[in-house]
This record gives sequence, structure tokens and C-alpha cells, in this order.
Amino acid sequence: MPDLMCLYWTSSGVYPGEGETSRFPFVDRVREASRAGFAGIGIWHTDLEDTARRLGLKEMRRVLDDHGMRFLEVEFLTDWFLDGEKKRLSDLRRRMLLEASAELGAHHVKVGDFDRTPCELPRLVEAFAELCAHAARAGATIGFEPMPSSMIHAMPDCIRMVEEAGAPNGGLCLDISHMTNLGVSPGDIRRIPGRRLVCAELNDATLPGSPRHDPARVRRFCGEGDLDIRAFIRAVQDAGYRGPWAVEVFSPELARLPLTQLCERAYATTAAQFAAG
Repeated sequence: MPDLMCLYWTSSGVYPGEGETSRFPFVDRVREASRAGFAGIGIWHTDLEDTARRLGLKEMRRVLDDHGMRFLEVEFLTDWFLDGEKKRLSDLRRRMLLEASAELGAHHVKVGDFDRTPCELPRLVEAFAELCAHAARAGATIGFEPMPSSMIHAMPDCIRMVEEAGAPNGGLCLDISHMTNLGVSPGDIRRIPGRRLVCAELNDATLPGSPRHDPARVRRFCGEGDLDIRAFIRAVQDAGYRGPWAVEVFSPELARLPLTQLCERAYATTAAQFAAG
């Protein structure tokens, strides 16, 4: 059984777009994730800033260590490839995320784009290399998440960006839902150099046309939708990935559930995907 991470939106108790700060205290999220069996968690930049003000990074690290959390995802950095005011603000967030990553011992810092921002690939290569250089000085790893809303999302372009940047601490975070929506096949995933796989994220969803399809139930627990999760797992493993597997589920419905139930269901349904058969 591989190590599992309970990512931020899974246990935050808020739905993306309706809030960014968890309705559950950080200590409670860590404790319940640990009790459920997780070896790591994730934290969103807004909640990170809020929690750091309340507890301080050293106390956050103590909480993580006391509960056996060996993996942490810190997210999310945007606009790192732009110029002007957006880049200035991005740099401020970058410094905050990298400082937290160093203090908390994060597994990776996740970056990307939500606005399909036009940008030429040579500029992205340059910007990704620069970002990874800043991260290296903080001992951090950068994971770019391809998604339909990102500035690039064709897998050959994503591979080219991280390969041509040439940074050993830079790679890709693959989310099964994004891969499905982008039409990335298991064969496409197998062609990704294993050294460029930073994290793999699991969840489930129903597909348009399915009798179970409900657009309001965006991300479901594994096994509750139509995605071929085991085929995705096999493809990622065949590409050479050996790190922790992350769970990222969210919907307005899930945001109302108690924290203990969120963590327990997230762990049990994901762990079942790695069972024999």
C-alpha cells in the first residue's frame, strides 16, 4: 500500500470558489487525516497564511511531525511566467510559499494557471527554469499541474517545458480528472519521463451521458464515478512514479460533511483502488 496524502480541498470543508480558508482548524485537519491513515496533507496559500499568523510555521511543523505527516503539498502559485504587476504579486506569494516549504519540509509546491493565459512556450521554459532555481535555494520541488484552464495543457508541451527547463527539482503533478478532461491517455502518461513526475492525484467523476452524471457533484470519492482509476494508477507507475498518491475531492455536497467523515471516506475509498484485483 503506497503512502496517501489528503489534499487541501478534500478536508477543508469549503468548496473552491466559495471560500479559500478552511472551516476546520489546521490541528484538527492534521489529526483526523492521521487517524484515517494518511501520511500527508495539503494546504492552500490563503489558508497557509491564515494558519501561519495564528500558529506560526514552527508550531505547524511540530503538529505535522507529532502526527506522523511525512508529506506536505503547498499550493498554489500563478502568474510566475508573466511580467509587470501580476509578476510582482506572484513573486511575493512565491517567497511566502518557499519559506513555508522550507520550514514545513514540504514534498512539493504546486504551480499552474487558471486563466488560459497566453504565453509562448520558450518564455514558459525560461520562467519555469527561473522558478525552479528560486525553489532550489529553498530546498523545494516545483510541480506544474496541467489542467484545461492552464496556459499549456497538451502533454507534449508540458513535458517540453519541464525537460527544456532542465531543473532536477521541477516536474508535473498529474490529476486524473484533468487528464481525463484533456484526453490524456494511459499511453500518453507512460511516455512522461519518470523523473518528471512530482505527484499523482486521485479522485472520481461521472462523465457526460452517464446516468449518474450530476454536474454539481464535481469530484467524487474514488469508486463513485466512471473514471478508470486503476488504469491511471498503472500508467503512472509504469512511467516510473514511486512517490505518495494524493486524494483531491470536492463538491458543495462534500463541503458540508464532518471532518472525520471526509478523511475516513477519502482514505478508505482511495486505498481500495490499490487492492489486488
